[in-house]
This record gives sequence, C-alpha cells and structure tokens, in this order.
Amino acid sequence: MTVRVALADDQPLIRAGFRMMVDYAPDLELAGEAGTGPEAVQLAVRERPEVLLMDVRMPGFDGIEATRRITAEPAAAGVRVVILTTFDVDEYVYAALRAGASGFLLKDTAPEELIAAIRVVAAGEALLAPSVTRRLIAEFSRRPADPEVTPAALNALTEREREVLTLVAHGLSNDEIAARLVISPATSKTHVSRILTKLDARDRAQLVMTAYETGLVVPGSG
Repeated sequence: MTVRVALADDQPLIRAGFRMMVDYAPDLELAGEAGTGPEAVQLAVRERPEVLLMDVRMPGFDGIEATRRITAEPAAAGVRVVILTTFDVDEYVYAALRAGASGFLLKDTAPEELIAAIRVVAAGEALLAPSVTRRLIAEFSRRPADPEVTPAALNALTEREREVLTLVAHGLSNDEIAARLVISPATSKTHVSRILTKLDARDRAQLVMTAYETGLVVPGSG
C-alpha cells in the first residue's frame, strides 16, 4: 500500500529536505506541497493525502488553525496531520493536538524515523511516544482551558474500556496494554477500536486529550 504524503512549510529548503526523505521510501508518495496555512487547507481538500506534515509557523494563518480547519472539513476526512516542531515540547503542540493533530515530529528527525512515523500515523496510530505523552500532558494540561469534552462522554464506555483508555492516555501501545492487563494484543486492539468508535475519536491522540479533558486521568498520575 502506498501512503500519500503532503508537506506544508513556508521554508523551501525545509520542504526540499522532507521531500527527499519521502522520495527515498518506496511505499511513500508525495501528494503536494504548501507554503501557507490557506494553501495547506486547500491541498488537504484537493489531494486528500493520508498524512500531512504541517509546520506551526506559516503565513496566512498558522499550522494550528490550518489543522483545525482540515480536521473539521468533511472533504478532508481521513487526512491525518502531523505537526512539525523545532523543540520536543513546543508551546504550540498541546493546542495542535486539541485542534485535531495526530501527533508531532521534530524537524531534525532522522530520515528513517520520519518514514517510520509516517507509516505509524497512516495506520491510524498516534505519533506520541510514552515519554513524549507524559512530558506534553504534564506541561500543558495544567493550563486553564475550557474542556471540549465533558465527563458524560465516558458514560458509553465499560469499566474495561475506561481502563484501556487510561493506559492509552499514558502512552502505552496495544501490545503494552495487553501485557499490563494480561489480555491478547488482538483483544487490546479491539478495545481501542471500540473506544474510538464510542467516543467518535479520530485516533489515539484524540483519545489522550479526551482522557485528560474528562478528568479520567489526572496530570502526574500513573
């Protein structure tokens, strides 16, 4: 299966570097490039790539606003946005995840790691390593913000599904969840899929945000 990848960054040299990485992988295909926020939204709607690598700081409107518009646009359904950032805990990352991003990458990511990350996101996983999840949530979930998800949203979940969601929020993979709960990886995957459906969530990144915004998981716990 070929994964179509689009690039949105206002610096031509940065785009050229990522383009070379995408071209290097036989299962990745470049779907287009954008240099501004509005162009990124147009590109997502027009080409509908599986993965869109999005810089935060761009002319027109920034990558966060572009991400918000893309994830709210029915014509761009299925496009997963990965935020490109200079620092491992950028001040914009939390807002980007709330806007619907599926994760983030450092701009100095090694080519092989970038390619692997694109494949992970295209498969529907969140690009949030456990260490990144913990640092990110600890840093930003303390900030006052009106939650977009109320605790009532969790009423549809079973006790086991709440348990699985808690582990997802702590950054555990399906295999790690299976080991922790002494269940099979297939069962773990099924639980996560059902949670995604019940909460109408796009991917695991959105589940992480939901777990914290509903109070199911408290910053610093686990």
